[in-house]
Amino acid sequence: MRQLVLLFTLMGAMIIVASQVHADVKPADWTQPDIEFIQASPERDLTYDDVHGSRLWQPLESGSPNFGYVTDTFWFRMAIPTLPAQQILEISYPHLDEITFYLLKDGAIVKRVVTGDRQPFAQRPLKHPHFVIPFQVSHGHRYQVMLKVETQGALQVPIRLWDQGAYIDHALVEDRLHSIYYGILITVIFFNLFIFLALRERMYLYYVLSTLGYLFLLSSLRGITYSVLWPGSPSLHNQAMLVSVPIAMVFALLFARSFLALHSKSRYMDRLVRTIIAANLLALAGTFLLDYNTSIRLSVMLAIPSCLLLTVIGPLQWVRGNPQAGFYTVAWGLLTVGSALTAANKYGVIPTNFISMYGMQIGSALEAILLTLALAARLYQEREDKSAAREAELIAMAARRKAELRMVEQALHNPLTGLPNRSCFELLLQDQLTREPQKRHAVGIIQLNNLQAITKTLGHRNTDRLLELTARRFNSIISELPGVWPIECNDRKTVHLASLESATFGFLMDATVVRQSPRQIIQCLEQLKEPIDYLGMQLPLDPLTGVSIYPDHADDTNALIRRAYIAQESDEARDRGLAYYQPELDSYSAERLTLASDLKQALQNNELALHYQPKLALASNTVVGMEALIRWPGRSQPLSADQIIAVAEQTGLIKPLTRWVLEHALDARDRFLERDYSFTLSVNISPNNLREPEFPLFVQRLMTSYSRHRGHIILEVTETSMMLDPVNSLRALRSLHATGIPLSIDDFGSGYSSLSYIKQLPASEIKIDRSLITDLQTQQEDRVIVQTTIDMCHSLGYQVVAEGVETEDTIKLLAAMGCDMIQGYVLTPPLPMADLFEWLDRQPVTAACHHG
Repeated sequence: MRQLVLLFTLMGAMIIVASQVHADVKPADWTQPDIEFIQASPERDLTYDDVHGSRLWQPLESGSPNFGYVTDTFWFRMAIPTLPAQQILEISYPHLDEITFYLLKDGAIVKRVVTGDRQPFAQRPLKHPHFVIPFQVSHGHRYQVMLKVETQGALQVPIRLWDQGAYIDHALVEDRLHSIYYGILITVIFFNLFIFLALRERMYLYYVLSTLGYLFLLSSLRGITYSVLWPGSPSLHNQAMLVSVPIAMVFALLFARSFLALHSKSRYMDRLVRTIIAANLLALAGTFLLDYNTSIRLSVMLAIPSCLLLTVIGPLQWVRGNPQAGFYTVAWGLLTVGSALTAANKYGVIPTNFISMYGMQIGSALEAILLTLALAARLYQEREDKSAAREAELIAMAARRKAELRMVEQALHNPLTGLPNRSCFELLLQDQLTREPQKRHAVGIIQLNNLQAITKTLGHRNTDRLLELTARRFNSIISELPGVWPIECNDRKTVHLASLESATFGFLMDATVVRQSPRQIIQCLEQLKEPIDYLGMQLPLDPLTGVSIYPDHADDTNALIRRAYIAQESDEARDRGLAYYQPELDSYSAERLTLASDLKQALQNNELALHYQPKLALASNTVVGMEALIRWPGRSQPLSADQIIAVAEQTGLIKPLTRWVLEHALDARDRFLERDYSFTLSVNISPNNLREPEFPLFVQRLMTSYSRHRGHIILEVTETSMMLDPVNSLRALRSLHATGIPLSIDDFGSGYSSLSYIKQLPASEIKIDRSLITDLQTQQEDRVIVQTTIDMCHSLGYQVVAEGVETEDTIKLLAAMGCDMIQGYVLTPPLPMADLFEWLDRQPVTAACHHG
């Protein structure tokens, strides 16, 4: 058995070495030419004369052509260097129906070759599974190569230009790599075939057929079967390619069903596997009835869920205690990753490289080795178990029980703090949810945010000691909370706290009691925030607490813990020390991830739009400006501008989004000027933009390109966002101001900032937040605040804009206070450009804004 393990370990090492050898092929031995292409639909049959002088050529953005499953005809052309004289053009994808090669010398055809896998193998220029075309060039002439490619399968044309001698060396290396791979699989096949013949268990036969199926599939993919088995039968080669995928899947599923004993372990999973087997058998029948393109796509589409199912079965059975599922999980995980990479490459989703081309080979080789080890280990373990049972069953049972108890004790406790660990915490939570599903349960997470800084200062040993002290102290504090549950009770003590990670603790409470005891919660938070006395120092740990509620926020263990983690990372937790989970602020939710993907797509496809809200000057009763506001008009579920911005900030899309808004705002002002409206146009920018070192330079260059708008595009930034990073915000705003960009402070009064900071801002305009304007008629306190704000801003040299004005009485009151401008629904909601022009045409007050 030791020799067997050593043998397969060496085989795995050989695969790794093989990939490294392949990666060591020097780029100097081959070149990736710059390629131009023309795409022609099947109805448009372009000839050489049509494309030779055509202006339809366009550069290929990626290095290697890969267009997925298309039926169009593609023409490619590339310039050929005159060194070396003996060259080879290699297309390292062996499944192209027809390739026509033209070598042009000074614009004239000097060589033409027609090849493809729909022609006998003997007609290829060089007898190689890839399409390899040798040619000669000479000094003093200009050479080009043109290729016409047609195929019913995946249209990928990985092209390399080689020195002839270097290519021969490379081909030898690659052949050795594949020989290693085939040798591994053949060894595995014969080894398990011998076991089957000895034991007569169908599981070993299924594994032999499964491995043989993958060997046949991957050798067909590389074109080996065509060159070795049926070189004179292209149709047989293509049919073999079609049937290889479903055959490999059928036997792999049969083996998994037998190996994991699904018929007895999981009847539901067994039915699902049999259903997928039936689907693959139908796909196998379809290879004889459907056209090549449809059949191969169907087979690949079925192979992906089949491989995913094979991968999912292992962890599920492992969790349920199936002892064979460990090896199986790792093995099929490797195979699934390799198969998924290969399938994605066939669809054109990922580019062609060593991993995407040989992912299935690498995965299947590792899978074959691991599963063979699993089968051998199973056989060996069965024999050893029987022998051990006969020799000392009672002694073994006693020793096993003692070891299990010790392992359970170790597995459920943190070795440093002695508290229950994450596994124990999850078990208790799951038990509570199962026993009392009708009650509301709270999951609390305490994160020590300053522990890393303490570790860097005092070292790991002192940090470990500090964690022990902190665990005892926090457990004592948490135990005083009303409604808290004990996580563990034993002869020594009752514990209410668990160590989830090195700097994270967890606790469980009755959520109803928590809501009824706010004072005790506040007292607990204050005690947790107190520094720890250690080595004569008062060390602040900066604990932040997040809470999630069952069933309000989630109904399973993992989701509740995860959302409590998310809550403690929120701004509210940083401000107050405690935060409850809020779904709308969860940037990790599936909805947010989908929304981020949709927003990126909308931005790329120009599906967003700008709406415009007027600014009215109270002194002249004229419209003097517009604010551009982002909208997403085509979305089935409308999103506010704040929601769009929040998603963009959380996903890194705010940078391209802000640039999109600025560029479209400039185009909009062009349209205003065409209608003789010389408005200023305000654009909101994010605090993330202020942290971009290149943002002021980008704005300056944009204004240089649109010089007619300089001084008329106003950038708005909120007061709250500046206070998140006042130093860098002030530096960025000063840089923008220095280039002549007017700045406006938005939502003034909604956050907090010091007068010493406000007076340093290089802004020309202050916009009072709508929260102070809404109740201006009825709230004397709001009127005092707004009047004071207007007077202060005028004293500092700012113009003042009131946002959210909704009534004529509010306009009169603001005018009496000396406010300069207003915005709000009393004028109009934000409007798209066409509706805005209609609104402006109906407003006699806008006449003063026209030129002349």
